[in-house]
Amino acid sequence: MDSKLAEDLADLPALLNTVSAEAGEVLLGLDKRPVAMVQQPQAPAALPEAGSGLHQALSEFRGRWEPRFSGSAGPRYLGFVTGGATPAAIAGDWMTSVLDQNAMSGEDSAAIELERETIGWIGELFGLAEHRGAFVTGATTSNFVGLAIAREWLGEQLGVSVAQDGVGALGPVTVLSGTPHSSIFKSLSMLGIGRGSVQLVSTQPDREAVDVDRLADALGALSGRPAIVVANAGTVNTVDFDDLRAIAALRQRFPFWLHVDGAFGAFAALSPEHAHLVDGLAAADSVCVDLHKWLNVPYDAAVQFTRRQDLQVRAFLNSAAYLTAPTDTPDFGHLVPENSRRLRALAAWFTLAAYGRAGYRDIVQRNISCAAQLGEALTATGRFRLLSPVRLNVACFTLADRPTPERVHALVQAIADTGETFVTPTVYNGIPAIRAAFSNWRTTSRDVVRAGAAISKAAEGIE
Repeated sequence: MDSKLAEDLADLPALLNTVSAEAGEVLLGLDKRPVAMVQQPQAPAALPEAGSGLHQALSEFRGRWEPRFSGSAGPRYLGFVTGGATPAAIAGDWMTSVLDQNAMSGEDSAAIELERETIGWIGELFGLAEHRGAFVTGATTSNFVGLAIAREWLGEQLGVSVAQDGVGALGPVTVLSGTPHSSIFKSLSMLGIGRGSVQLVSTQPDREAVDVDRLADALGALSGRPAIVVANAGTVNTVDFDDLRAIAALRQRFPFWLHVDGAFGAFAALSPEHAHLVDGLAAADSVCVDLHKWLNVPYDAAVQFTRRQDLQVRAFLNSAAYLTAPTDTPDFGHLVPENSRRLRALAAWFTLAAYGRAGYRDIVQRNISCAAQLGEALTATGRFRLLSPVRLNVACFTLADRPTPERVHALVQAIADTGETFVTPTVYNGIPAIRAAFSNWRTTSRDVVRAGAAISKAAEGIE
């Protein structure tokens, strides 16, 4: 054995205690760490010929790299939709690395049983008791898997096997959606269906929610040919929700697969005041839920739910003499793109076991309240205006005066430069804008005050 490996093995408990202490220092210091870090590229170091051991590697990381990392795990990182990691989720993630299970099959470990239990818990949160699920890397892969199952369903309707004969056997495919996420286009490209298969359907006035009557017209125009409908449970810019129940009811008249992208909006189910927004979610054929957003587990983790796991097996079957054939409860190697898989479920299991439904209801409701508070605070200054109501956990706003692309870009950069908060730019209804998204378990009203003050102060210097 290499001498440094032998030394680290002999000293492993003490070394892990050192890593734990360093991690605790980072986590407890998040409030003081700059939320965003403007990067100056550095030349990469050469690969060491002889390693220096874990202790020295940790020291080098703390000196060269860790100070340049952002405070994205902290309470005032409002870019994209980025959760943190609860204490229990961190513990689960560490144990995932320690146990190092390949959550592919149940031949040698209870890992996939834990994953199934965790999926059941998550399904209960969203009213998806009749669906079956599997862990994947994130919302993009979750949407990819859901649309892959939809592709198999299209083949079933047309009497062909896409898994066997290829996507060309389908002929033209139509995907209908009001405001699809960018990952839908990416997934369709990877699936061979093509980005051009998406037919955008009119949305309601001043909304991102699809006009269900126009959707019915689009389906009717297909003259009975089956299609895929992608509905939204929470759009990126304004967290708008399609009327899922009304869309599902259209299946009485038209043949289509209903895929719901509920990456973070599905968590509205945990708030009694907002649960109506996801009414009808259980009627979906497949559902995307991202967990490293509002469940606050470490990157990367998401779940794909579906009613048709038989079609999922058809798409992702991994057949070999040394592998277990799929049964009524197929191994996950037959359900997702990966064969070898990290046990992502363990971090989710830990945090759900530790905090339960009530703990997550608190996080969701607190984040929703913080988003509303920021929206009110920004508009009160007179420097900003909201571009839509704060429906859930995102405030979408712009400059009240001359919101040109240049001025909004300068504002986003100035906000990042404060180190107090981080927001991301967007365009809504043709207007350059900014999104502030709340999904971190640590965030409180005090953080909103600090973030709002930083945003307002940054606007003072915009010419």
